[in-house]
Amino acid sequence: MPIKKDGTGKRWVEMEILVPGTPEQVWQAIATGPGYAAWFTKSEIEPRVGGALRFDFGQGAISAGEVTEWEPPHRFSYVEREWDEGAPPVATEITITGRAGDRCVMRMVHSLFTTSDDWDDQVEGFESGWPAFFDVLRIYLSHFAGAPGASCGGMSRASGDSLSVWRRLCGALGLTGASVGERRTAESAPEPWSGIVEQVHQTPQRRYVLLRIDSPNPGVALVSTYDKGATSHSAAGQGTNVSVSRYFYGENADQLAAESEPRWLEWLSRTFAAPNTK
Repeated sequence: MPIKKDGTGKRWVEMEILVPGTPEQVWQAIATGPGYAAWFTKSEIEPRVGGALRFDFGQGAISAGEVTEWEPPHRFSYVEREWDEGAPPVATEITITGRAGDRCVMRMVHSLFTTSDDWDDQVEGFESGWPAFFDVLRIYLSHFAGAPGASCGGMSRASGDSLSVWRRLCGALGLTGASVGERRTAESAPEPWSGIVEQVHQTPQRRYVLLRIDSPNPGVALVSTYDKGATSHSAAGQGTNVSVSRYFYGENADQLAAESEPRWLEWLSRTFAAPNTK
C-alpha cells in the first residue's frame, strides 16, 4: 500500500502477514540475532530496551540501531539512526498476535518523522523489499522452526535491461521458466543444489525465485533482481541489482555459510559486473 502521512510529519508504511508457528516461535525468529540470520541477514540484538541492534548485509553494508520496546513474545521495536547518509531516523515496530491452529499475524510498521518528501522512495522501498524475505520466514517456520540458521549472499550491479539480466541469471542457475512445486537442480552454479520451487514473483521492478533446498544441505536459496529504474520516481537506465541469498539450517550452518559466501561473491562479480569501458 502507498506511504501514509499525517499532520505531524510522520510518514509510514505498514505490512501484515500470516505466518505459521506459536508466538514464541515467531518471536525467536524476528526478535533475536540467530533468528533473523535464519531468514533475513546476519544480526545481533541485545534483548532489552536500550539494547544495541546491528544488521550486517555483507559487502560493508551495516545498519545499527537501538531496541526501544521489548515485550516478548508480542511486541518488539527499534530505531535505526544511520540507515542512510543524511536520512532521519527510521523506527520499526513489530507486533505478533496468535491465531488458532499455531499461526500468528505479524504486523510491521516503518516510520519516519520528517516534513520532507526526499525519503519517500526509500520508505516505499522497505515495503516492496520485505515480501521475499517474509516468504523465507514462512519456509523457515514451516520446515525448520527453532533450528540453528545462518545466512550469506552477494550482490552485483549488471548492465542491460532488467528482463535480459533476469533471463541470464535464471539460465545460469537452472531456473528458466520455473514454476511453484517443481524440483530444480543447478549443477553449474558456484555450489550445486537441488530443491523445490516455493515461490516465483515477477514485476517490472523486482523478480525473484525462492527454493527450499534439500540437497546437498537443507536450506533456502533466494535468487533475485531489482531494477531501481523501474520505479515511477527514478530515472531509467540505472542498471539492475542481481543478488543470491543463501540460508543454511542445522548444527553446521555457520560453517556452510562462511564457505558459501565468497563463492557467490566471486561468481556474481565475474558473471554480471558491468564491463570496464575506460
